[in-house]
Amino acid sequence: MPYELKMLPFPLRVLARAFMEVNPLSTIPALEDGALFMTESAAICQYLVARYSPGMLDVAPHEADFGRYLNFLHFGEATLTFPQTLVLRYAHLEPPERRQPQIVEDYARWFHARLRTLAPSLEARTLSVRGALHGGGHFRRLCADVMLAELLGLSERFAPPIAQYWRALREREGFLRAMRAQEAAALAQNVSTVPAPALRP
Repeated sequence: MPYELKMLPFPLRVLARAFMEVNPLSTIPALEDGALFMTESAAICQYLVARYSPGMLDVAPHEADFGRYLNFLHFGEATLTFPQTLVLRYAHLEPPERRQPQIVEDYARWFHARLRTLAPSLEARTLSVRGALHGGGHFRRLCADVMLAELLGLSERFAPPIAQYWRALREREGFLRAMRAQEAAALAQNVSTVPAPALRP
């Protein structure tokens, strides 16, 4: 499907305050599809695959994997994002005098403990259903969270199945195509895709 990708500098409240006129929450992503406006990333994934590729990228309610599909679709946002935001804040965004190494370590451990619940499914290949490793909604959510984990330096502690999964995701043509689209949009809109200095390893 054709789409327009708008890139934003981070942090939004400092460098892209005008975005609050689009989304008063000042959160990303935000999706406009005609008159529809959405801000919840997992819901956006579920909406896009159900509306624009029913039976291809989603898993239908009558299929045996429907419950597993929904669980992993929302797993990233509901379970993995929260500990990462605390690591991001207290390791990178706060001024040096307000950073909290113990909070960072505690929530890094929490993140990895939750992420490891994926390992048995990956080893059994039960995520290789339509809509997972093959490109659907919870591929998108899990991929986003794993990418953030790598940016935050959390990927060094990935369990072997998680590390292997991430390597496989980065080799997918759909992932490479999305990265090329992001780079092109960033260049055209004069927005850097390089992490801010405080976020670089």
